[in-house]
Amino acid sequence: MKHAHAESGGAIGADLTISELDPGNRDRWDAFVAQCARSSFFHWSAWKSMMEDVFGHRTRFLMAERRGEVVGVLPLAQVRSRLFGHSVVSLPFCVYGGVASEDEAASARLHDEAVRFTEQCGAEYLELHNVTPRCADWPAQDLYVTFRKEILPEVEDNMLAIPRKQRAMVRKGIKAQLRSEIDESVDRFFELYADNVHRHGTPPFPKRYFAELKRVFGDKCEILVVVDPSGRPVSGVMSFYFKDEVLPYYAGDLYEARDLAANDFKYWELMRRACERGIKVFDYGRSKRGTGSFDFKKNWGFEPAPLHYEFKLLRRSEVPQNNPLNPKYQLFIKTWRRLPRPMANFLGGRLVRHLT
Repeated sequence: MKHAHAESGGAIGADLTISELDPGNRDRWDAFVAQCARSSFFHWSAWKSMMEDVFGHRTRFLMAERRGEVVGVLPLAQVRSRLFGHSVVSLPFCVYGGVASEDEAASARLHDEAVRFTEQCGAEYLELHNVTPRCADWPAQDLYVTFRKEILPEVEDNMLAIPRKQRAMVRKGIKAQLRSEIDESVDRFFELYADNVHRHGTPPFPKRYFAELKRVFGDKCEILVVVDPSGRPVSGVMSFYFKDEVLPYYAGDLYEARDLAANDFKYWELMRRACERGIKVFDYGRSKRGTGSFDFKKNWGFEPAPLHYEFKLLRRSEVPQNNPLNPKYQLFIKTWRRLPRPMANFLGGRLVRHLT
């Protein structure tokens, strides 16, 4: 186990040490994540191998301990990109991240260690995907929001809680005899996902990534596919389960899914199934302000809550805007849409590792 120096000074931090995640302390890391109120699905130790093995990122997963007890964790990954810059992020592709700790001294030390690692890497900035503000003096990005809502104990109560217009869309999907199925393989889901992102002009994650998510996280990662009466897949979603929450995370559908109301039906089926297994919270995930997905989630009766993405700028003067709303990426998006989908899938798997 590799240890950083112990906190010097007052009694509060005198016995605080920082170590790095390794096979010998993985169980202790995950036991802490499972009980910490500030943790998320994206704090599991398995993201370390995901970042390293699938995307080739250098990582540093930091763990704070006091008297042998884990009191905080911070997963970090270094992203080198000629297109988008050189950064350290907690974590790339993950909507939540940053320090998971309720110990202020531990949080401060973990932030200090993260800044030190960023400086050692020669990166331009450190980016933390915080749910709540943690570093008030750091610049922040006011772009993303999250949508979360309680799942009621009875299935029908959840149906009635959906605003009338969207409830009508769910019932349209039911009337169209759509049905949901749970897949162990990522094959059907990936085809739907890749078709969807291609229409939106964005590069897809490689199929291997989704297969690894399913393999590594097992029952915590679920694939739901909606099929029409003929059995043809028309929409799908990969969801993560964490504590008493369900988080639909990656999704895709055919163009024809809109006429079938398959998108609304898909999320209803996920909510219905989650209710039946006793899940308490439906986390609709991240959206950018001013987008169709933002409006869709609001129309389902979810209220947006701002996410606090905070940046320590070391070798740049302003917060990066590496997102599809940035006007400078519009030509890329239009060009990507015109690529044959097999080529887009091939190139996307190589390009997407540079995103955060």
